[in-house]
Amino acid sequence: MSLFEKLAGAMSGTPIPDRDTPVPHGVRHFVNGHPLDPPWPAGCAEALFGMGCFWGAERKFWRLGAGVYVTAVGYAGGTTRHPTYADVCTGRTGHAEVVRVVYDPALLPFDELLRTFWESHDPTQGMRQGNDVGTQYRSVIYAATEAQLRAARASRDLYQQALTRAGFDAITTEIAPAPTFYYAEADHQQYLAKNPDGYCGLGGAGVACPIG
Repeated sequence: MSLFEKLAGAMSGTPIPDRDTPVPHGVRHFVNGHPLDPPWPAGCAEALFGMGCFWGAERKFWRLGAGVYVTAVGYAGGTTRHPTYADVCTGRTGHAEVVRVVYDPALLPFDELLRTFWESHDPTQGMRQGNDVGTQYRSVIYAATEAQLRAARASRDLYQQALTRAGFDAITTEIAPAPTFYYAEADHQQYLAKNPDGYCGLGGAGVACPIG
C-alpha cells in the first residue's frame, strides 16, 4: 500500500467540516517582527515544508538568518478549509503540519532551504517523524513554482543515493505544487522562541545532503 493510499484510508472516516473563517494567527513574527501575512517585499519567494512537528521545523528555517524574511506554521495538503489544530490532529482533515518560508533568493538560494529540509528530519518514515505518529507528521515539500518542483525532485534523487548508501529505506516525501496554506493558531507561531524549553521531536538521519 502506497503512502497516499494510507493517507486516503486515514481520511475515510467522517470528514471534518469546513470553517468559514480563519483561526486567529497573530500579526507579527515573534523573532524578527516582520508581518506574518503578505504582501511580501519585492523579490521574495515562498515554499511550504513539512517535516514532523511544525514547532521545531519552523525554528530550523528562521535560524537560517537574513535570507529568510518570515516563517509561519500552518496546515496544507488536506481537504478541510480553515482547520484548527484539534481538527488536524484527528487525522481526518488530510493536512500536514507545514512551515511557510518566505525568503529572498538573492540572499538564500532555494537549494539551501532544501538542504535544511533534508538534513533536519528522516524523510523515510512515512506518516510519522520519530515519536510523532499520524498523517499530519508526514514529510512534504509543496512548491510555489515549476523551478522549485524540479529542484525539489532533483534534490530528493541525490539524497536518496546518500541515504541508500547509509542503509536507509526509500524516501516517502510528498513533493507537489503548493495547495492552500491555512495558518495555525497564534500560540503555535514561533512556538519554540516563546517557549525555549518546549518540545521538539525533530531528529535528522545523520546523512549529509549532497546538494549544490
